[in-house]
Amino acid sequence: MTSVKYIFRKTNPLFFSIEKVFSALTENLKERISVKTEFMPYYSSSISNMVRNIRYAKNNKADIYHVTGDVHYVVLGLPAKKTILTIHDSVFIRDSRGLKQKFFIWIFLKLPVKHCRFITTISEKSKKEIIHYTSCDPSKIVVIPNPVNSQIYYKEREFNNTNPTLLFIGSTQNKNLVRIIEALSGISCNLEILGSIPNEHKYLLEKYKINFNQSINLSEPEMADRYSDSDIVVFPSLYEGFGLPILEGQKAGRAILTSNISPMKEVAGDGACFVDPYDVASIRSGIRKIIEDSQYRQDIIKKGFENIKQYDSQVIADKYLKLYETIQDTETCVA
Repeated sequence: MTSVKYIFRKTNPLFFSIEKVFSALTENLKERISVKTEFMPYYSSSISNMVRNIRYAKNNKADIYHVTGDVHYVVLGLPAKKTILTIHDSVFIRDSRGLKQKFFIWIFLKLPVKHCRFITTISEKSKKEIIHYTSCDPSKIVVIPNPVNSQIYYKEREFNNTNPTLLFIGSTQNKNLVRIIEALSGISCNLEILGSIPNEHKYLLEKYKINFNQSINLSEPEMADRYSDSDIVVFPSLYEGFGLPILEGQKAGRAILTSNISPMKEVAGDGACFVDPYDVASIRSGIRKIIEDSQYRQDIIKKGFENIKQYDSQVIADKYLKLYETIQDTETCVA
Protein backbone atom coordinates (compact mmCIF):
# COMPACT_ATOMS: atom_id res chain seq x y z
CA MET A 1 0.00 0.00 0.00
CA THR A 2 1.34 3.43 -0.96
CA SER A 3 2.39 5.53 2.04
CA VAL A 4 1.76 9.27 2.02
CA LYS A 5 3.23 11.50 4.69
CA TYR A 6 1.21 14.65 5.43
CA ILE A 7 3.51 17.35 6.77
CA PHE A 8 1.84 20.12 8.78
CA ARG A 9 3.01 23.34 10.39
CA LYS A 10 3.53 23.39 14.15
CA THR A 11 0.19 23.15 15.92
CA ASN A 12 -1.26 26.57 16.73
CA PRO A 13 -4.64 26.86 18.51
CA LEU A 14 -5.32 30.13 16.65
CA PHE A 15 -4.98 28.58 13.19
CA PHE A 16 -6.46 25.23 12.28
CA SER A 17 -8.18 25.49 8.89
CA ILE A 18 -5.47 23.54 7.02
CA GLU A 19 -5.53 20.76 9.56
CA LYS A 20 -9.32 20.61 9.38
CA VAL A 21 -9.30 20.25 5.60
CA PHE A 22 -6.82 17.39 5.51
CA SER A 23 -8.38 15.63 8.48
CA ALA A 24 -11.58 15.33 6.43
CA LEU A 25 -9.64 13.99 3.45
CA THR A 26 -7.74 11.44 5.54
CA GLU A 27 -10.99 9.77 6.56
CA ASN A 28 -11.76 9.13 2.88
CA LEU A 29 -8.24 8.01 1.94
CA LYS A 30 -7.21 5.72 4.80
CA GLU A 31 -8.80 2.61 3.27
CA ARG A 32 -6.86 3.04 0.00
CA ILE A 33 -3.48 4.41 1.05
CA SER A 34 -1.40 4.55 4.22
CA VAL A 35 -1.61 8.11 5.54
CA LYS A 36 0.71 9.32 8.27
CA THR A 37 1.04 12.82 9.68
CA GLU A 38 3.99 14.83 10.94
CA PHE A 39 3.86 18.23 12.60
CA MET A 40 6.84 20.55 12.42
CA PRO A 41 8.43 21.25 15.81
CA TYR A 42 9.00 25.00 15.30
CA TYR A 43 7.00 28.04 14.25
CA SER A 44 8.26 29.83 11.14
CA SER A 45 9.22 32.86 13.23
CA SER A 46 12.91 32.96 12.29
CA ILE A 47 15.32 31.68 9.66
CA SER A 48 16.93 29.38 12.23
CA ASN A 49 13.55 27.81 13.02
CA MET A 50 12.91 27.28 9.32
CA VAL A 51 16.26 25.52 8.95
CA ARG A 52 15.41 23.31 11.94
CA ASN A 53 12.08 22.39 10.36
CA ILE A 54 13.78 21.50 7.06
CA ARG A 55 16.25 19.26 8.88
CA TYR A 56 13.45 17.64 10.85
CA ALA A 57 11.49 16.94 7.68
CA LYS A 58 14.46 15.09 6.19
CA ASN A 59 14.10 12.35 8.81
CA ASN A 60 10.68 11.29 7.46
CA LYS A 61 10.35 8.26 5.20
CA ALA A 62 7.44 7.65 2.84
CA ASP A 63 6.59 6.88 -0.79
CA ILE A 64 5.07 10.35 -1.23
CA TYR A 65 5.41 13.55 0.78
CA HIS A 66 2.64 16.14 0.92
CA VAL A 67 3.37 19.49 2.56
CA THR A 68 -0.14 20.68 3.38
CA GLY A 69 0.47 24.41 3.46
CA ASP A 70 1.98 27.34 5.37
CA VAL A 71 5.47 25.78 5.82
CA HIS A 72 6.13 25.71 2.07
CA TYR A 73 9.91 25.89 2.51
CA VAL A 74 9.96 22.44 4.17
CA VAL A 75 9.87 20.83 0.70
CA LEU A 76 13.55 21.86 0.39
CA GLY A 77 14.38 18.96 2.73
CA LEU A 78 12.34 16.39 0.81
CA PRO A 79 12.92 14.47 -2.46
CA ALA A 80 11.53 16.72 -5.21
CA LYS A 81 10.17 13.92 -7.43
CA LYS A 82 8.10 12.51 -4.57
CA THR A 83 6.81 15.75 -3.06
CA ILE A 84 3.52 17.64 -3.43
CA LEU A 85 3.10 21.14 -2.04
CA THR A 86 -0.29 22.70 -1.35
CA ILE A 87 -0.34 26.50 -1.53
CA HIS A 88 -3.69 27.77 -0.28
CA ASP A 89 -3.24 31.40 -1.29
CA SER A 90 -0.69 34.20 -1.63
CA VAL A 91 -2.14 36.60 0.93
CA PHE A 92 1.16 36.61 2.84
CA ILE A 93 2.79 38.20 -0.23
CA ARG A 94 -0.04 40.67 -0.76
CA ASP A 95 0.19 41.88 2.83
CA SER A 96 3.96 42.43 2.87
CA ARG A 97 6.21 45.10 1.35
CA GLY A 98 9.82 45.77 0.35
CA LEU A 99 12.57 43.36 1.38
CA LYS A 100 10.15 41.35 3.49
CA GLN A 101 7.98 40.70 0.45
CA LYS A 102 10.99 39.69 -1.66
CA PHE A 103 12.10 37.28 1.08
CA PHE A 104 8.63 35.73 1.28
CA ILE A 105 8.45 35.33 -2.49
CA TRP A 106 11.75 33.43 -2.59
CA ILE A 107 11.44 31.32 0.57
CA PHE A 108 7.72 30.57 0.49
CA LEU A 109 7.06 30.51 -3.26
CA LYS A 110 9.89 30.48 -5.81
CA LEU A 111 12.24 27.96 -4.19
CA PRO A 112 9.51 25.61 -2.89
CA VAL A 113 7.61 25.65 -6.20
CA LYS A 114 10.79 24.73 -8.04
CA HIS A 115 11.62 21.91 -5.61
CA CYS A 116 8.55 19.67 -5.82
CA ARG A 117 6.79 17.39 -8.32
CA PHE A 118 3.36 19.04 -8.18
CA ILE A 119 1.74 22.06 -6.60
CA THR A 120 -1.91 21.96 -5.66
CA THR A 121 -3.92 25.07 -4.95
CA ILE A 122 -7.53 25.69 -4.10
CA SER A 123 -8.74 28.02 -6.87
CA GLU A 124 -7.92 29.29 -10.34
CA LYS A 125 -7.25 32.69 -8.80
CA SER A 126 -4.58 31.25 -6.51
CA LYS A 127 -3.06 29.37 -9.47
CA LYS A 128 -2.75 32.62 -11.44
CA GLU A 129 -1.08 34.30 -8.46
CA ILE A 130 1.45 31.49 -8.09
CA ILE A 131 2.32 31.70 -11.78
CA HIS A 132 2.59 35.49 -11.52
CA TYR A 133 5.09 35.36 -8.65
CA THR A 134 7.12 32.32 -9.77
CA SER A 135 6.73 31.98 -13.59
CA CYS A 136 6.01 28.32 -12.89
CA ASP A 137 4.91 26.00 -15.69
CA PRO A 138 1.08 25.99 -15.40
CA SER A 139 0.98 22.23 -16.01
CA LYS A 140 2.78 21.72 -12.70
CA ILE A 141 -0.11 23.28 -10.76
CA VAL A 142 -3.29 21.29 -10.13
CA VAL A 143 -6.39 23.08 -8.83
CA ILE A 144 -8.08 20.98 -6.13
CA PRO A 145 -10.60 22.88 -4.01
CA ASN A 146 -11.17 22.40 -0.32
CA PRO A 147 -13.93 19.97 0.73
CA VAL A 148 -16.97 21.19 2.57
CA ASN A 149 -16.95 20.45 6.29
CA SER A 150 -18.64 17.11 6.96
CA GLN A 151 -20.00 18.37 10.31
CA ILE A 152 -22.15 21.05 8.70
CA TYR A 153 -25.76 19.88 8.59
CA TYR A 154 -29.12 20.99 7.23
CA LYS A 155 -31.99 21.71 9.59
CA GLU A 156 -35.35 22.88 8.31
CA ARG A 157 -35.97 26.42 9.46
CA GLU A 158 -38.61 28.96 8.58
CA PHE A 159 -36.96 32.11 7.28
CA ASN A 160 -37.38 35.05 9.65
CA ASN A 161 -38.22 37.89 7.29
CA THR A 162 -39.00 40.37 10.08
CA ASN A 163 -35.76 39.99 12.06
CA PRO A 164 -33.39 37.56 10.30
CA THR A 165 -30.12 36.32 11.77
CA LEU A 166 -27.14 37.16 9.57
CA LEU A 167 -24.03 35.05 10.15
CA PHE A 168 -20.69 36.80 9.62
CA ILE A 169 -17.45 34.78 9.94
CA GLY A 170 -14.02 36.28 10.50
CA SER A 171 -12.47 39.43 11.91
CA THR A 172 -9.59 40.35 9.60
CA GLN A 173 -9.80 43.49 7.49
CA ASN A 174 -10.42 41.63 4.22
CA LYS A 175 -13.69 40.21 5.63
CA ASN A 176 -15.27 43.65 5.16
CA LEU A 177 -17.17 43.99 8.44
CA VAL A 178 -17.20 47.80 8.31
CA ARG A 179 -19.24 47.89 5.09
CA ILE A 180 -21.57 45.18 6.40
CA ILE A 181 -22.30 47.31 9.47
CA GLU A 182 -22.99 50.38 7.35
CA ALA A 183 -25.19 48.39 4.96
CA LEU A 184 -27.33 47.05 7.82
CA SER A 185 -28.21 50.49 9.16
CA GLY A 186 -32.00 50.64 9.45
CA ILE A 187 -32.52 46.94 8.63
CA SER A 188 -34.14 44.94 11.42
CA CYS A 189 -31.84 41.96 11.99
CA ASN A 190 -29.43 40.24 14.34
CA LEU A 191 -25.79 40.08 13.27
CA GLU A 192 -24.02 36.97 14.56
CA ILE A 193 -20.27 37.61 14.44
CA LEU A 194 -17.85 34.69 14.80
CA GLY A 195 -14.45 36.13 15.68
CA SER A 196 -12.90 38.99 17.60
CA ILE A 197 -14.31 42.48 17.11
CA PRO A 198 -11.89 45.46 17.15
CA ASN A 199 -12.97 48.39 19.30
CA GLU A 200 -13.48 50.62 16.27
CA HIS A 201 -15.93 48.08 14.85
CA LYS A 202 -17.78 47.88 18.16
CA TYR A 203 -18.12 51.65 18.01
CA LEU A 204 -19.68 51.39 14.54
CA LEU A 205 -22.08 48.66 15.68
CA GLU A 206 -23.30 50.98 18.42
CA LYS A 207 -23.34 54.02 16.13
CA TYR A 208 -25.56 52.30 13.56
CA LYS A 209 -27.61 50.57 16.27
CA ILE A 210 -26.95 47.05 15.02
CA ASN A 211 -28.13 44.20 17.24
CA PHE A 212 -25.28 41.71 17.38
CA ASN A 213 -23.87 38.70 19.18
CA GLN A 214 -20.25 37.66 19.24
CA SER A 215 -18.69 34.20 19.61
CA ILE A 216 -15.05 33.13 19.60
CA ASN A 217 -13.16 29.83 19.85
CA LEU A 218 -16.15 27.71 18.86
CA SER A 219 -15.86 23.96 18.42
CA GLU A 220 -16.73 22.34 15.10
CA PRO A 221 -20.19 21.25 16.30
CA GLU A 222 -20.84 24.74 17.66
CA MET A 223 -19.83 26.26 14.31
CA ALA A 224 -22.25 23.90 12.56
CA ASP A 225 -25.02 24.99 14.94
CA ARG A 226 -24.38 28.66 14.12
CA TYR A 227 -24.88 27.97 10.43
CA SER A 228 -28.04 25.99 11.10
CA ASP A 229 -29.47 28.73 13.34
CA SER A 230 -28.86 31.53 10.81
CA ASP A 231 -31.07 32.86 8.03
CA ILE A 232 -28.39 34.41 5.80
CA VAL A 233 -24.63 33.88 5.58
CA VAL A 234 -22.96 37.19 4.65
CA PHE A 235 -19.50 36.86 3.14
CA PRO A 236 -18.70 39.97 1.02
CA SER A 237 -14.95 39.50 1.42
CA LEU A 238 -12.43 41.74 -0.35
CA TYR A 239 -9.85 38.98 -0.75
CA GLU A 240 -9.86 35.19 -0.33
CA GLY A 241 -7.87 32.27 -1.57
CA PHE A 242 -11.07 30.24 -1.61
CA GLY A 243 -14.08 31.09 0.57
CA LEU A 244 -15.11 28.00 2.54
CA PRO A 245 -17.94 29.72 4.49
CA ILE A 246 -19.82 29.98 1.19
CA LEU A 247 -19.93 26.21 0.85
CA GLU A 248 -20.66 25.64 4.51
CA GLY A 249 -23.61 28.01 4.29
CA GLN A 250 -24.87 26.26 1.16
CA LYS A 251 -24.63 22.86 2.81
CA ALA A 252 -26.60 24.18 5.79
CA GLY A 253 -29.31 25.29 3.36
CA ARG A 254 -28.95 29.01 4.05
CA ALA A 255 -29.09 31.97 1.68
CA ILE A 256 -25.62 33.23 0.78
CA LEU A 257 -24.54 36.80 0.08
CA THR A 258 -21.00 37.09 -1.24
CA SER A 259 -18.69 39.14 -3.45
CA ASN A 260 -18.92 39.30 -7.23
CA ILE A 261 -15.15 38.83 -7.52
CA SER A 262 -12.86 35.80 -7.79
CA PRO A 263 -12.67 33.30 -6.29
CA MET A 264 -15.99 33.78 -4.45
CA LYS A 265 -18.12 33.89 -7.59
CA GLU A 266 -16.58 30.65 -8.89
CA VAL A 267 -16.84 28.87 -5.53
CA ALA A 268 -20.50 29.80 -5.06
CA GLY A 269 -21.61 28.83 -8.55
CA ASP A 270 -25.17 30.07 -9.08
CA GLY A 271 -26.09 29.56 -5.43
CA ALA A 272 -25.57 33.04 -4.00
CA CYS A 273 -26.55 36.68 -4.18
CA PHE A 274 -23.54 38.51 -5.59
CA VAL A 275 -22.71 42.09 -4.59
CA ASP A 276 -19.95 44.62 -5.09
CA PRO A 277 -17.96 44.25 -1.84
CA TYR A 278 -16.65 47.82 -2.13
CA ASP A 279 -20.12 49.36 -2.44
CA VAL A 280 -22.24 49.67 0.71
CA ALA A 281 -25.38 50.32 -1.37
CA SER A 282 -24.82 47.09 -3.34
CA ILE A 283 -24.41 45.05 -0.15
CA ARG A 284 -27.51 46.66 1.34
CA SER A 285 -29.56 46.00 -1.80
CA GLY A 286 -28.49 42.35 -1.85
CA ILE A 287 -29.45 41.80 1.78
CA ARG A 288 -32.85 43.41 1.21
CA LYS A 289 -33.47 41.28 -1.88
CA ILE A 290 -32.79 38.08 0.05
CA ILE A 291 -35.07 39.17 2.89
CA GLU A 292 -37.94 40.48 0.77
CA ASP A 293 -37.97 38.15 -2.28
CA SER A 294 -38.82 34.64 -1.08
CA GLN A 295 -38.76 33.11 -4.57
CA TYR A 296 -35.29 34.50 -5.25
CA ARG A 297 -34.13 33.30 -1.85
CA GLN A 298 -35.38 29.77 -2.40
CA ASP A 299 -33.82 29.71 -5.85
CA ILE A 300 -30.29 30.49 -4.66
CA ILE A 301 -30.64 28.03 -1.77
CA LYS A 302 -31.67 25.27 -4.19
CA LYS A 303 -28.75 26.08 -6.50
CA GLY A 304 -26.45 26.08 -3.48
CA PHE A 305 -27.43 22.49 -2.66
CA GLU A 306 -26.50 21.50 -6.22
CA ASN A 307 -23.22 23.40 -6.09
CA ILE A 308 -21.83 21.73 -2.99
CA LYS A 309 -21.99 18.24 -4.52
CA GLN A 310 -18.70 18.85 -6.31
CA TYR A 311 -17.06 19.78 -2.98
CA ASP A 312 -17.93 16.58 -1.14
CA SER A 313 -14.92 15.29 0.79
CA GLN A 314 -14.99 11.97 -1.10
CA VAL A 315 -14.89 13.79 -4.45
CA ILE A 316 -11.93 15.93 -3.32
CA ALA A 317 -10.12 12.92 -1.82
CA ASP A 318 -10.40 11.13 -5.18
CA LYS A 319 -8.66 14.07 -6.88
CA TYR A 320 -5.73 13.83 -4.48
CA LEU A 321 -5.59 10.06 -4.83
CA LYS A 322 -5.30 10.43 -8.60
CA LEU A 323 -2.34 12.77 -8.10
CA TYR A 324 -0.64 10.36 -5.68
CA GLU A 325 -1.09 7.55 -8.20
CA THR A 326 0.53 9.69 -10.90
CA ILE A 327 3.64 10.13 -8.77
CA GLN A 328 3.72 6.48 -7.76
CA ASP A 329 3.32 5.29 -11.36
CA THR A 330 6.16 7.60 -12.45
CA GLU A 331 8.45 6.28 -9.73
CA THR A 332 7.61 2.68 -10.70
CA CYS A 333 8.46 3.33 -14.36
CA VAL A 334 11.79 4.91 -13.41
CA ALA A 335 12.63 1.99 -11.16
